[in-house]
Amino acid sequence: MTTDLRRIGRALLSVSDKTGLIPFAQALHAMGVELISTGGTRKALADAGLPVKDVSDITGFPEMMDGRVKTLHPKVHGGLLAIRENPEHEAAMLAHGIGPIDLLVVNLYPFEATIQANKSEEDCIENIDIGGPAMIRAASKNHGDVTVIVEAADYEKVLAEMNANKGATSLALRKHLAAKAFARTAAYDAAISTWFAAHLGEATPDFRALGGKLAEPMRYGENPHQSAAFYHTAEIRPGVATARQVQGKQLSFNNINDTNAAFECVSEFDPNRAAAVVIVKHANPCGVAEGASLREAYEKALRCDPVSTFGGIVALNRKLDAEAAKAIVEIFTEVIIAPDADADAIALVAAKKNLRLLVTGGLADPRASGLDFRTVAGGFLAQSRDNAVVDDMTLKVVTKRAPTEREMADLRFAFRVAKHVKSNAIVYAKDLATVGIGAGQMSRVDSSRIAAWKAAEAAKAAGLAESLAKGSVVASDAFFPFADGLLAAADAGATAIIQPGGSMRDDEVIKAADDAGLAMVFTGHRHFRH
Repeated sequence: MTTDLRRIGRALLSVSDKTGLIPFAQALHAMGVELISTGGTRKALADAGLPVKDVSDITGFPEMMDGRVKTLHPKVHGGLLAIRENPEHEAAMLAHGIGPIDLLVVNLYPFEATIQANKSEEDCIENIDIGGPAMIRAASKNHGDVTVIVEAADYEKVLAEMNANKGATSLALRKHLAAKAFARTAAYDAAISTWFAAHLGEATPDFRALGGKLAEPMRYGENPHQSAAFYHTAEIRPGVATARQVQGKQLSFNNINDTNAAFECVSEFDPNRAAAVVIVKHANPCGVAEGASLREAYEKALRCDPVSTFGGIVALNRKLDAEAAKAIVEIFTEVIIAPDADADAIALVAAKKNLRLLVTGGLADPRASGLDFRTVAGGFLAQSRDNAVVDDMTLKVVTKRAPTEREMADLRFAFRVAKHVKSNAIVYAKDLATVGIGAGQMSRVDSSRIAAWKAAEAAKAAGLAESLAKGSVVASDAFFPFADGLLAAADAGATAIIQPGGSMRDDEVIKAADDAGLAMVFTGHRHFRH
């Protein structure tokens, strides 16, 4: 036996998720490993006919306080933390009757599942594991001698090494498992602290922890030279993270980012009001529309920017049907995401083997609270999710002319889209469809001009002599600092404007709108998206 191998003679198993537990424990027993356990895990092992000692037989203390105190004892932690072949540690173990614990198997109380199920505060508190993380950290610290398992996926890996090494594990495996275990307790504590902060209404707690579970490694990140992976957090929000992939090749880093942007945008549109489709390219909408059917909405959205749509992401707010699927697959599309899809639609999409189809089971609530993170050198920024919804805003008419009923419907639609366009954002819309989008420019007037140019190009592609911007409305994600951006919209043919207001030059901008015969409303809410 080489010096880094450590034979497992005694194991402590205490798991909430008992998937694979019995076969694993049977294999350990067959290799002569003594089994120690607690509560429900001990009962499951005993019911399977395995010889197992209760931890209370080891500690000399019964489980107490509804199971809150059972493993917090020197005979448990001493057995995990003792450094083998350290004379002082060996003497202490001998003096106090502490036996070594060579393998720890713990997967923690299901706190994340409890909060995801919207259980009561009392239930959430009771599902905060104390003894489990303490043991995991002890075993992980002493990985030179102790093997630690925090999820059933590693059972076979440990058994394989034990079979290859006469019941022992290698230092390399123990280090790998210890690193995973520390990350697991960190993610667990992150979920708890995040829940507490939200529960207490603390927007800026003194410490903010992030944690996630690997969903899948990516082939690469935003560019081929960057490594990347997709992680799931404890938050349950319909979207890419919760979706079922019906078909298609693996999603890339950029696919996931773009698909999330598309689905968050389409979730702004109430499916009970109308069918809605969002087409996204490089995280920006390039076409959005409502219609009587998904096919009609898709065709209206496509008209806005048929060039950019090629290789884009399509998100829908209703179950994908065959008519919509037939239209979507006519153009090369990377991903379709929808709450559901019917059998005929799935069959049509299946003909495009690389096209990914995701079904989410529902839409994301645009009003739900949550956190948004951005990394910076040496730290990160955390903010609450932008959950302001135009339908909840009081729109203030600031011009002499008030918008018509049709204009007002289009203004609300356009501002709903502008929330999901990179700043500076300008959105032209007409008849509940985008007709020109200007995104991510350094000046708002440039965004206005680009959006107007896009509308003119879309008209040419449709064989129309007049720009699609004629008779449209315009939404701006932030106020117009000068009248030039507004005037550019008027020159393109827009008749009404929606913007947050709040500029030092609001009076100047309002006068310009009046002089041009435009109607303008202020929302009082900004939608910067950097």
